[in-house]
Amino acid sequence: KIGSLTRKTVGEKNMNKANKTILLVGETGAGKSTLINSMVNYTMGVKCDDKVWFQIVEDEKRSQAESQTSDVIVYEIFGFEDKTLPYSLTVIDTPGYGDTRGTEKDDIVITRLFELFRAEDGVHEVHAVGLVMKAALNRVSDRQKYIFDSVMSLFGKDVEKNIEALITHSDGMPAKNVLEALQAANIKCAINEKNQPAHFLFNNCLNTAITEDNEFGLDTAWRVTERGMNQFKVFLEKTPPQKLKTMVEVLNSQIRLKACIQNLQERIKFTEEKQKEITETKEALKLHRKEMENNEKFTVEVPEYYKDKKSIDGGWWGLGFYEGAVCCTVCEENCHHPGCTVAWSAGSCEVMKNGRCTACTRKCPVSAHVKEKWIYETKTRYVKKTNEDMKNKYEINKTKGQNKQSLFENLEEEMNKLTAEKSQLLDESYQHLVRLEQIALKTDSASTLDD
Repeated sequence: KIGSLTRKTVGEKNMNKANKTILLVGETGAGKSTLINSMVNYTMGVKCDDKVWFQIVEDEKRSQAESQTSDVIVYEIFGFEDKTLPYSLTVIDTPGYGDTRGTEKDDIVITRLFELFRAEDGVHEVHAVGLVMKAALNRVSDRQKYIFDSVMSLFGKDVEKNIEALITHSDGMPAKNVLEALQAANIKCAINEKNQPAHFLFNNCLNTAITEDNEFGLDTAWRVTERGMNQFKVFLEKTPPQKLKTMVEVLNSQIRLKACIQNLQERIKFTEEKQKEITETKEALKLHRKEMENNEKFTVEVPEYYKDKKSIDGGWWGLGFYEGAVCCTVCEENCHHPGCTVAWSAGSCEVMKNGRCTACTRKCPVSAHVKEKWIYETKTRYVKKTNEDMKNKYEINKTKGQNKQSLFENLEEEMNKLTAEKSQLLDESYQHLVRLEQIALKTDSASTLDD
């Protein structure tokens, strides 16, 4: 396991041997599973004449419902260095990106990849991002475009030199239609010596048992895949890896900023509600001014806004996700909600930096926070208060040296403070939005998807 992610390992890792990491992305049914098995057999040095086939990934003959999982699986192939490759392989298999369940499931996969990249024992560099595509492809669909743009949004533009097309179900003929489709869709990837998108061909029949009838065809299929793997090997050896440390830091910053913006929006709303409370209180006082002047015990009904806890849908789900909210019990604010799924506790949430929260008003320490299945929400209640009650409420923050003012003057002063506070919160929110735009790795890929 890597955190809550699945890791499948063949052989034993030798720390003195080099390792190359490949990330595979593609639509459900593109042929990723068979391609991974082909990589395993190639790494082990299996040849067609051996009449044997090793399988680390299940067949893609499972039902579509079974194959549409949101799990990211890491395959590690150790112990076969110098058979055909001078290094071991790590292959990250992303599940049926862009399947029929919609882009919200794709976003879960992005979150899982992020978890993998930031885990201490996870993956910290990627040598190749393989866009797995069928040889019969004539057009990149909106869903496929979304898939590929999602990867760009995760890594940034520097990853282009590491991206290549891994073309499956190929008969070995030039994949002219696939290359034209990539260029027409403006999919950015590495360029080969022929000034074409870097691509490699693979056949998906290698797991078929050899018979007298198919022996010739399978021999051709093996040669197609072996040639593709040989060329891919050269690509891996000459392409510098994409280091993920900076990317993880940037994505953490994006998550923090988004959480801060959400928190600021809630604080702005609460400020507006307190302004509404003062306005309604002043109106009630004006209406009953004479009665209150003549009778100190006379009460008026005024609104009072307060914080309360509200249950939300959440808890453990999937393979290790904990849907919940990180809240500050001192400020009584929601510091990360919605979107807090990776962190198992408040201390491991992205909004925490150097032991303190970056979102709440007082920037409180981690110890003041909880991750639970509830959030703070603002509620209204109407209470009866005397003139003296309200004087005490709105003079509570005054020092002894300050001149006493009438209740109306105190209310007006409080309104001015809230107006200034709201202006400050709006400005802070705007600055966060500007910063978010500045560090954005790429425009949100969802904008390219036509539903």
